[in-house]
Amino acid sequence: MVLERRRALKMARSVHAYVRGNTAQFYQWLAASPVAGDIPEGPPIWICGDCHLGNLGPLADAERRVEIQIRDLDQTVIGNPALDLIRLGLSLATAARSSDLPGIVTARMVEGMIDGYLHAISPEANDCPVEPEVVSSVRARAIGRRWKHLARERIGDTEPVIPLGKRFWELSGKERGGIDALFDEPEVRERALELAGLGRKGRLRVVDAAYWRKGCSSLGRLRYAVLLGVAKSKSSDEFLALVDIKEAVTSVAPATAGRPMPRDAAERVVAGARALAPNLGERMIPARLFGKPVVLRELAPQDLKIEVEQFSRKEAVAAAAYLAFVVGVGHARQLDDGQRDAWGSVLKKRRAANLDAPSWLWRSIVDLAATHEAGYLEHCRRFAAG
Repeated sequence: MVLERRRALKMARSVHAYVRGNTAQFYQWLAASPVAGDIPEGPPIWICGDCHLGNLGPLADAERRVEIQIRDLDQTVIGNPALDLIRLGLSLATAARSSDLPGIVTARMVEGMIDGYLHAISPEANDCPVEPEVVSSVRARAIGRRWKHLARERIGDTEPVIPLGKRFWELSGKERGGIDALFDEPEVRERALELAGLGRKGRLRVVDAAYWRKGCSSLGRLRYAVLLGVAKSKSSDEFLALVDIKEAVTSVAPATAGRPMPRDAAERVVAGARALAPNLGERMIPARLFGKPVVLRELAPQDLKIEVEQFSRKEAVAAAAYLAFVVGVGHARQLDDGQRDAWGSVLKKRRAANLDAPSWLWRSIVDLAATHEAGYLEHCRRFAAG
């Protein structure tokens, strides 16, 4: 009950927060939309499934090189790439509304999205659009971050302990025992040591662990923060790593029928991450904890969200184009040149009147924006009444 109320409060903060935390209804409302039948079937590839603004940002690879990629793949499936475009477009439209920008800016953002995405999937594309300031500033901050920044931000200090309180809750004996046993499993231990740059040999121990009350989708599910001590040998100095353990659940995004995917939810998430966001995918480990699928992810100091308090008019259009380019890169790496050409041709058809973007994309965003606005107000009314 407490967790449900926390989730409701987070979603009541703004219509943009409501869109981010409402993935299941997004797909229900999209299926019921009069535009649903006009959405083209793109090539079946791994899609994000929850491609909103907050799920894009800087990610470090195992060598700590930073790229802007999709940073959350909980809902990933092999599906229709058009769904990622609609989800991103809705997210950007609600962010524009929260910034008090006029509707004409939203229309230009949708045009920018298509331009950026088409550029990414073009077989001839060998360059990258200029990063807007909202992206370049967060990238620069990510590159400059080190362990001390991550520790202070996530656990409040650089000392080897996770402070209990509002964010982190004490574990039961069973929970701590299960986490200790998880990192004793040979496959998990060896992979964790590999990620630490120690090959498959070295020393690894659980220094501290706590339940992590975090996010809308994770509330009420398995979610743990684990502080690991890692060393090359018994006599070597130990360094610390922070690992996020997150329960993997069945995706609500529509999957393309007849396309084989891992049946285990954690393996599905990791497979989708490796296809769409290799910087993230190569740092993830699928496992099982208390009989449930979980994904282990080392948290890097460079991993950040792109969070927008306010968009300017010029920045909004540039950001829309660039972020759609990022999504397009994730899609394009799964396609050959012929598939890229064919999918690009589909996206160039059926332009909306007086708008250089597909009519189905514009109409889907408009219809869903109205539905989500009404749903958000009803959500706030129920929250206030409760």
